[in-house]
Amino acid sequence: MFLSSTDLDLSRNQIQRLIEQGHIRVNDQKQKASYRLRPGEEITLFLPPVTPSELVPEPLPLDIIFEDDYLIAINKPPGLVVHPAAGHRKSTLVHGLLHHCDQLADIGGPLRPGIVHRLDKDTSGILAVAKNNLAYRHLISQFKEHRTYKEYSALIHGRLREPSGEFTEPIQRHPRNRKKMGILATGREAFTSWWLERPFKDVSLVKVVIKTGRTHQIRVHFAHAHHPVVGDATYGGKRRARSIENPLVRARLIKVKRQMLHARRLVLEHPASGEKLDLSAPLPEDMRELLQFLEKHGTEASKAKGIE
Repeated sequence: MFLSSTDLDLSRNQIQRLIEQGHIRVNDQKQKASYRLRPGEEITLFLPPVTPSELVPEPLPLDIIFEDDYLIAINKPPGLVVHPAAGHRKSTLVHGLLHHCDQLADIGGPLRPGIVHRLDKDTSGILAVAKNNLAYRHLISQFKEHRTYKEYSALIHGRLREPSGEFTEPIQRHPRNRKKMGILATGREAFTSWWLERPFKDVSLVKVVIKTGRTHQIRVHFAHAHHPVVGDATYGGKRRARSIENPLVRARLIKVKRQMLHARRLVLEHPASGEKLDLSAPLPEDMRELLQFLEKHGTEASKAKGIE
């Protein structure tokens, strides 16, 4: 119970296997999963090396924003997984990058070459990848020390009462659902700032800037504030869409296939020159089309015209 409530990014089954194999010990002794911890006892965890699967480069279309000998920045489309993981062994961004680039940094792990930060599968936008180890170390330190600037566009449910605000609730892996994150007092610090850009009747377009980079941070913070991201099936966006009164807007939002979240700007220091690199990516087609629909059918003016 204790280990499954921590932020180890491991499932209950994975923890169970590690205990059975003796990779998780209490006071350097192998124990059963049912063992009851006592105050002052020390838990040690050893993760056995992962047997790497061979990464075979694949020719994938890449929307390249910037590229030189040190890094490459991609405008990732929604639906593309960043690196291989369970259930996604082929056709990830890493496979496409290996086909395009002569080399990627090799100290980030056998299945994550060059990856210094990530975007969820269904989040679109800018992703920077290190081409060599010098760049990898430099970029990793920038993200860990919160020296990058990360700006997003998000379409969220509801009308915001203020023109701007921030969330500071700590985030941790959900104690019962390992695929979700949650707001818990024991979680890691997380800072999200937002500014209202376009209010509609039932949803709002916001600019979001995150100082930290916790898993699902924007989605969790807005869902906790009762403004889940449109299309987010994990944190209530799909369920919220069904409660919209306007039948035309309700039907359109129910059909949204992914969370409407886009990493639109990334500012960082170039790992070799030290110069500021300011990268931006336009909204993807699905978000642009949805905003055009809302401009026509999702405003107070459209209600006056008899659409509701």
